Order: sequence, then structure tokens, then C-alpha cells
Amino acid sequence: MDRVTLKGMRFHTHIGVLPHEAEIAQSVEVDIHVWVEGRTGGVAGVVDYRALYEIAASVLGEGHIKYLEDVGSRICHRALMLEGVARVRVCVRKPHVALGGPLDFAEVEVERSHD
Repeated sequence: MDRVTLKGMRFHTHIGVLPHEAEIAQSVEVDIHVWVEGRTGGVAGVVDYRALYEIAASVLGEGHIKYLEDVGSRICHRALMLEGVARVRVCVRKPHVALGGPLDFAEVEVERSHD
């Protein structure tokens, strides 16, 4: 199988469990990796990058989401509906998390397949 990756997509959205996170938008980064079956030439086995980007943008544009895991799961579910996609891994990061000490980001990785 071939793998297609979109890495470091950035969105500004309402995400998190704290009350202020429902009111104040924050940065979220997303990576999508899809494994595609059956590249035999032509367009068979090819995934349109725009479709993957639009899936992520649509999920993050739906309104307040409490958990990074929900973002990853929703993106995986929709990406698996694309023709030829057999497996999806989504990484969702919040780069600005206040935890009382130095931290680059909090990240959740979600993986789904047709199996």
C-alpha cells in the first residue's frame, strides 16, 4: 500500500474541557496519514489531498469539541469513506497547553482501518 501524508495543518478552533476553552479559540495542529490500496495507474488508488484537508477543516469547523481524541476519531471515520483508503492515522496537537512547566505540545494519535 501507498501512504499519503498531510503534516502540520493548522487550525484555530474551540477545543478543550475547561470552560474558557469553549469561549476562546486556540491553535490545533493535525497530521493525517492514509494508506491507499491498489495503485495501478491512472487515478485508481490516488487520494485527493484537498479532500483530506477539507475533512480536517470541516471537523474542526463544527464548533466546540472537548477532546483531541474526538477530533482524531471523526477525521479517521470520514477519511475511511474515501475510495481506496484502507487505513488512517491522525495526530492532533495542542501546542499551547498550560500544565505548570515547559511543554512543546499535547498530542493524541488515533488510528482506524476497515479491518
